Amino acid sequence: MGRPPPGTRGSCCVLVLLLFLGGSGSPGTTPRPREPWAEEQGAGPEGGPRGSGRYEAVKKHLGAVGALSKQYWQYLACRVWQEGCEEQKEKEEGESRPIPSWGFPLVGQDYLEILSAWYCSFGRCCETGDCRIINNITGLQADLREQLHGQHLAKEVVVQAVQGFLLSPRPQKALVLSFHGWSGTGKNFVARMVASHLYRDGLKSDCVRVFVSLLHFPHHNYLDSYKAQLQRQISETLQHCRQALFIFDEAEKLHSSLLDAIRPFMAHHHNEGQAVPQRSIFLFLSNLGGNTINEVALEFWRAGRAREEISMELLEQRLRRELQEAAENGYAHSQLLRENLIDVLVPFLPLEYHHVKLCARDAFRARGLPYTEATLDEVAQMMVFVPKEEKLFSAQGCKSVPQRINYFLP
Repeated sequence: MGRPPPGTRGSCCVLVLLLFLGGSGSPGTTPRPREPWAEEQGAGPEGGPRGSGRYEAVKKHLGAVGALSKQYWQYLACRVWQEGCEEQKEKEEGESRPIPSWGFPLVGQDYLEILSAWYCSFGRCCETGDCRIINNITGLQADLREQLHGQHLAKEVVVQAVQGFLLSPRPQKALVLSFHGWSGTGKNFVARMVASHLYRDGLKSDCVRVFVSLLHFPHHNYLDSYKAQLQRQISETLQHCRQALFIFDEAEKLHSSLLDAIRPFMAHHHNEGQAVPQRSIFLFLSNLGGNTINEVALEFWRAGRAREEISMELLEQRLRRELQEAAENGYAHSQLLRENLIDVLVPFLPLEYHHVKLCARDAFRARGLPYTEATLDEVAQMMVFVPKEEKLFSAQGCKSVPQRINYFLP
């Protein structure tokens, strides 16, 4: 759905103004006293001098309202449809003083956000489809700190990588992050967080594409068809969006030919001839390497060392070694690794008992349900912990915790 037809803009503008402004002022402002027309003009015949004066006064006020409505419309069109902004800016710079008791601040940022969200709910709010990019790195960092449990490395590495990439004036290649770890440790959670903090519409954004291996590419007999479809979808998204996010879940199950098909989109490219540089981020989520990560975590625990002492350098070296030695795995043996197209291997550590309790607490809070420490312990005790001797790590991480709290509903 595009912009409304030109013939409806005037009426739409008047309706918006009436709804938002409710008169000649804005919420929280004192309206200007009405001009004493009756006292100034007096009561007289319509065709007489006094009636003519009253007519001119009304005409003057209606003209001012009409001019103001046009200004408001240009302002809203600039904010919502990204058109006429240069003309609006020139007018603002050329005006020496605003119209008395009227001004754009009266509309309010909240009202503009509501209007923009309402319009964009019906369709794209700009031709490029990327006007709802927010790139809220501060919010991403804060939410990962509060809601991602037991992953000190992932919290730091993901924020640093994404922030550095977005701050780069002209990136030479796509940002490629590969998430590794057991199921339920937070890989999908972080991917959703990245999408929701880079785009106002999160995973629903036209600039975000999610592919699940067994869902989108289930049959090896149709690899040629999958390959063509995948390349077309990525190409169309990159043409449509100046900043695109691609998420590949169950990456270890992707056939090597599909990985090689998307490799050119991640390779080095040149942005010199573009007014606005193209940015694309690829996130690969995989269980591959989970056992190596768990072994390192277990070694630290047995040595009496805190898991927070595990360094990125140690885990990344171990991860790369396992991926290179992995037998018959398309993801491990694809050219992504051989050509160093993956920028960072992000390890997700196994979750311990107290991490599961934190996940349970978050699940109760998200549904507005009361809980106690005893309740959180009951939820955590429902999970399976490994190894058999130590019972240290949750075999499913926090994956089934939201479903477990259904047992405690009143």
